[in-house]
Amino acid sequence: MWSLTRFCEKVYMMVEGGSDYCSKKSDDICGNASGEDSGRILSMTRLRCIMRGVDLKMYVFLLVLIPTCVFGLYLHGQKVSYFLRPLWESPPKPFREIPHYYHENVTMKNLCKLHGWGTREFPRRVFDAVLFSNEVDLLTVRWKELHPYITEFVLLESNSTFTGLPKPLGFASHRDKFKFVESRLTYGQIPGRHKQGENPFVEEAYQRLALDYLLRKAGIEDDDLLIMSDVDEIPSRHTINLLRWCDDIPPILHLRLKNYLYSFEFLLDNNSWRASIHRYRVGKTRYAHYRQSDDILADAGWHCSFCFRRISEFVFKMKAYSHHDRVRFSKFLNPKRVQAVICRGADLFDMLPEEYTFKDIIGKMGPIPHSYSAVHLPAYLLENADKYKFLLPGNCVREDGG
Repeated sequence: MWSLTRFCEKVYMMVEGGSDYCSKKSDDICGNASGEDSGRILSMTRLRCIMRGVDLKMYVFLLVLIPTCVFGLYLHGQKVSYFLRPLWESPPKPFREIPHYYHENVTMKNLCKLHGWGTREFPRRVFDAVLFSNEVDLLTVRWKELHPYITEFVLLESNSTFTGLPKPLGFASHRDKFKFVESRLTYGQIPGRHKQGENPFVEEAYQRLALDYLLRKAGIEDDDLLIMSDVDEIPSRHTINLLRWCDDIPPILHLRLKNYLYSFEFLLDNNSWRASIHRYRVGKTRYAHYRQSDDILADAGWHCSFCFRRISEFVFKMKAYSHHDRVRFSKFLNPKRVQAVICRGADLFDMLPEEYTFKDIIGKMGPIPHSYSAVHLPAYLLENADKYKFLLPGNCVREDGG
């Protein structure tokens, strides 16, 4: 084992410009300790020895380095955490992918057969249930897309956001725009608890639970189909028609949606999976927005996140939804910054991609590439392109965004 003297000699050799601080000829501070006090003073002796060998430049370097590192972590700690995510978190279990076959000229009998399912004598009833915040435009596109095949539209809204902020009853004030579903609409309101500072997922779960009661009021029964998805997760109409006509479909089936951000100009990936469709079971089925099955149907629709007409709607959602903690700095809510971020296809919260491998993280870093394809989008959107041009390629500038 090295003696304390040899340790001091090493310190001397490592510190640039060091002198005989640890030399037994000039000081005995690093000399061999003996007797009963040796164990008590050993650590302090080593520290004092090292510090006496550090010159002024080292102190200045540490005084600059430490605050710089702390400030850097304050600004970019979230990015560091997300980038290192693969070190401590494994990818979720893969879904069982069900290929999706469709062409408008193929009969329903053949489409069901291609999926390995039988064909029913008559279609199931379909209920579309959503929580509503302020997405009037996307709700219109969604309900126009699904209208031919939905038995009952079920919508619940609250006067509180998930984060406990008060909000107006947006659907109630725009209800006249949805007369085309009025005869098939079950609408409900629920008072928010307005508990700011509480985990927002608690309020979200509370509101989703209330949808279960509204669905029973709407008259849902065993083996009816129930669509569980947010307003901006839009199944394609041919997907819903397929599932209502085919027999032996999985009791719970997730829908893989094309994942867009800000508009249909920025295709992020094809990995949106939270939307699902259920063969309803009275007393068993609960409305939820998390993984509930291993089965997923490919290419089943569109997820258009933060697809708003006005900058003020972006700012409202950033403060209101369950991940509001991502607004780490007030500058994130600056309208000019929000507009610039939208047109670049960058991240509103200056975050790295939420992925589980370094390859995926690095592959998705930076702005989303522009897409100029408007093929296979909701029909109503294209039929009313002038009204909804903000959702189409080449129209990134928003109202009240400059």
